[in-house]
Amino acid sequence: MLSQLFENDRIYVLGDPELDIIGDREKLAQWRHKMKGPAFYRLGRKIIYRGSDLNAWVAVNRVDPSQNA
Repeated sequence: MLSQLFENDRIYVLGDPELDIIGDREKLAQWRHKMKGPAFYRLGRKIIYRGSDLNAWVAVNRVDPSQNA
């Protein structure tokens, strides 16, 4: 199970390869513009993501096909 895909106590910044799991820089930018995707912080021009927020977003987007049976 991917309950801890990201390190909860880590801060991720654009360019970190781990973020490619959920989307490339362009996709993340589109989501931020549309206010979709994982929670983020805008610190001046810098964008950061908390690992715990990324894990929460991953959990909410989990699809379990067996639940439709």
